[in-house]
Amino acid sequence: MMIQDIAPLHLDNQYKDKKADKGSFILSFRNDEILCHSNTNSFPHYEELNDPDTIYLFSINNDEYYLTLDPVEISDGEYVSVRTFLSGEVISKEKAYAAFTAYHLDKWYKDNRYCGRCGKGLVHDHKERALRCPDCGNTIYPRINPAVIIGVINKDKIILTRYAHGYRHNALIAGFTEIGETLEECVKREVKEEVGLNVKNIRYYKSQPWGIAQDILMGFYCEVDGDDTIRVDENELKSAIWTKREDIELQPVEYSLTNEMMKMFKEGRQ
Repeated sequence: MMIQDIAPLHLDNQYKDKKADKGSFILSFRNDEILCHSNTNSFPHYEELNDPDTIYLFSINNDEYYLTLDPVEISDGEYVSVRTFLSGEVISKEKAYAAFTAYHLDKWYKDNRYCGRCGKGLVHDHKERALRCPDCGNTIYPRINPAVIIGVINKDKIILTRYAHGYRHNALIAGFTEIGETLEECVKREVKEEVGLNVKNIRYYKSQPWGIAQDILMGFYCEVDGDDTIRVDENELKSAIWTKREDIELQPVEYSLTNEMMKMFKEGRQ
């Protein structure tokens, strides 16, 4: 189950030009921290705050979520690391998804206060999720970075990696799509760059929004083509190892596309 798999609940992300009122959930971020109640990891409601300026985000079924760009305070509340919040045992799946998606938009709003073309202050569009320059008319839409997650297979083995920096658990080969290349070309390039292998039989698996990095992840499986000797790019990876199905150690949190792809291979269902 990935982070966006909240059925039968439904995310409605159509933009609405409206402000929060009683009962609305308010999401507030301070750098890489999110505001929540200390004991329950729940989001504050609008009535708990002192009339904050809000931006409509989305709804999940009948619950509406709003963003405030300025840090706020609530009783029994605290700002905690977004990653810590998402790994908490008491948080529901839809709240984790809401936090992921809201964090994506919070970063976009805060990174785009001024027009990159003429330098004037941007204003919110009233009809769609966009920021517009009132002087030159430049329009900025939410940033979404396309990236690929790659399961490289050699019969009953798959390449598991450990990143050189940051995340410490097992992962798959991954990378961002460059200007002018297709997703399939990105798969071939990233595998060649990170482990020195050629691949064939590239096939799409599934996609996932990954708001904490402003990404849209697209998963692919492929097979090694020819020599299977791994040559690790040590600038990107700490290790890359051919691993048999039964020896795969999954990630501690099941929200990611990477973990699901590892699990599918482990169970012979890729």
